[in-house]
Amino acid sequence: MTSIRLLSTDEVPASLADQAYLALRDQLIMLQIQPGDPIDDVQVAKTLGVGRTPVREALKRLEGDRLVISYPRRGTFATNVDIADLAHVSEIRANLEPLAARRATERADAAVRAELTELADRTQQLDMVGTARTELMRWDLNVHRTIYRATFNPHLEDVLIRYDNLATRIHCVFLDRLTAMDMHTIAEHVALLRAMATGQADEAERLALEHVLGFERAVRAVI
Repeated sequence: MTSIRLLSTDEVPASLADQAYLALRDQLIMLQIQPGDPIDDVQVAKTLGVGRTPVREALKRLEGDRLVISYPRRGTFATNVDIADLAHVSEIRANLEPLAARRATERADAAVRAELTELADRTQQLDMVGTARTELMRWDLNVHRTIYRATFNPHLEDVLIRYDNLATRIHCVFLDRLTAMDMHTIAEHVALLRAMATGQADEAERLALEHVLGFERAVRAVI
């Protein structure tokens, strides 16, 4: 089994289209591009230092991810965040996140277990007060991606990244109202990672499900 590369971000983009896709995806997830905002491919190309063709390719991929929507003769826009989507996204994640936690736990060799333990330690040591909440959100994204990567199932990883991105976008919409959630979320990550690192597949599966359902409950409580 190979290393899962702790808290690794996406690989170095293989093409200009990949570069544009990753840059735009991050801005859309973290709401640097707000829901409903138009996306000017000319301006994006200029900002990223690439041509319009890679940007257009990136926008097509993002449309498949449900992060942007294109209208004939009107242009491309960041999709709106509809709270009804929370139930749909949570339904998928409630089935697949526990599966990912179980598979990662079952497939982890000694090296991967050591990496998961290290990640749990680093997560537990986070400065919750001194770290910007958007950076905590990025940490959350990277923890989830590390777990997905540890399944060694690229198809499951791809699907989970897509829906975790949509969940994170919803989270960011309500970030200012979820003031008590950060510490709880971090604690859940630590417990989940430790269960995975110690081979407790049933417990990891249970904690992953509770994490997804707890997120949905927290958002609904502030709507």
